[in-house]
Amino acid sequence: MNTTYLQILLTHMSRGYAFLDADFTVRQHNSLFRQFAVISADAEGKNITALYPEAVGLEETLQQIARGNLDYFSLEDVQRNRDDAGPEYFTISLLPGPLPHPLLCLVENVSEKARYRQQIQQQKNEIRLLEGMLRARSDDLTVSILRNSGPIQKVRELIRKISRIPSATILLQGESGVGKSMIARVIHHTSQGKEAPFVEINCAAIPETLLESELFGYEKGAFTNALASKEGLLEIADGGTLFLDEIGEMPLTLQAKLLSFLENKRFRRLGSTRETCVDLRLIAAANRNLAEMVTEGQFREDLFYRLNVVHLELPALRRLGEDILLLAEHFVQSFNVDFKKKVKGISKAGAEQLLGYHWPGNVRELRNVIERAMIFTDGEYIEPEVLQLGAGKPDTKPLSPLDDFQFPPGGYPFEELERKILQAALDQAKGNQSRAAKLLRMSRDTFRYRLEKYGML
Repeated sequence: MNTTYLQILLTHMSRGYAFLDADFTVRQHNSLFRQFAVISADAEGKNITALYPEAVGLEETLQQIARGNLDYFSLEDVQRNRDDAGPEYFTISLLPGPLPHPLLCLVENVSEKARYRQQIQQQKNEIRLLEGMLRARSDDLTVSILRNSGPIQKVRELIRKISRIPSATILLQGESGVGKSMIARVIHHTSQGKEAPFVEINCAAIPETLLESELFGYEKGAFTNALASKEGLLEIADGGTLFLDEIGEMPLTLQAKLLSFLENKRFRRLGSTRETCVDLRLIAAANRNLAEMVTEGQFREDLFYRLNVVHLELPALRRLGEDILLLAEHFVQSFNVDFKKKVKGISKAGAEQLLGYHWPGNVRELRNVIERAMIFTDGEYIEPEVLQLGAGKPDTKPLSPLDDFQFPPGGYPFEELERKILQAALDQAKGNQSRAAKLLRMSRDTFRYRLEKYGML
């Protein structure tokens, strides 16, 4: 390729470039090449190792490229700290150059991509941390769900049934912050074991252009800067679980490709004609109503039904009663370790405040509240004044549990509704009729009468 044309092309593609001699001396370059160099002055006539210290020790590799024995070499996510803009990241790629220059050095700013990759890596680190915590508790990992209320007991029972069929696709739904990610990990461990891979990706956190390549992988040359083939998360999760969080944010075009994969567990990498087959369980999660999104044309109906093989609705924190305190105490002990403190727990007044709050952010908000309280607590117990419930929110008015109730358009038998309320009170009270009657603000005799009415004694 004509050198002048190549220079124009690389500059147009926002690539820094430099042509190097056999002794790694820079002969021609553009201004973008100097953007990440440690020497800001003119780079011409200087050795590449003086401009980019990361190349020190790569002399033999550079010689192999110059001789034509190696196609390319790259250093990814190299960091430079900018006082005015914070850390930035770039990739250095070294390739055979156009005559008369034996080497071509390309520099690309990948700061945005690097930040997304770091987010993904952070999620993977959190997964490994939680997996360690789960393994430490018990062989039956369903006990690692800390809560014991009626709704959670039903979730546990469903997880036990799911664990017997490790191939079934699962759809988790519930408000943001209810613990969908944790439930997905518990399902994975109970059905596929600790050695099988668990791969998580948040569909809302990754741009559409990157999401497809992250999922399916790509071949060398599939697109600009695809200098090497890369396996996707589907391949990485082979033999284990792929967890797609916030699947409602997945673009419609990519939904079609995911549906095709779910039908036969086969897919093609970007730029490839070869099909790859994997064996994995797919768990999807959404905090939006996917059925409504289907009606509005925002989510594919066929994909919805394919995902909805096993449906698990996770309850909001405000529906779990005193289990809120159990979770709060767990977070207290966790932050005691992190902050090197010896807080014994939450005061009675603080507990009453936690139980009276409506928790719009669910478990995630509870964790943040306890973390903030632990920072400012100097005594043995967390008091109400440091809890700061609803801090920064204009509306902290507690909600009634009935605010969640939606009357179906076709009506609902009152007797069935009353039966469910009685059973829910019994579940909450762990079978104690006196406590269940107290929860419903009625006498024990009245409560027993209603149980007998429905044959529940």
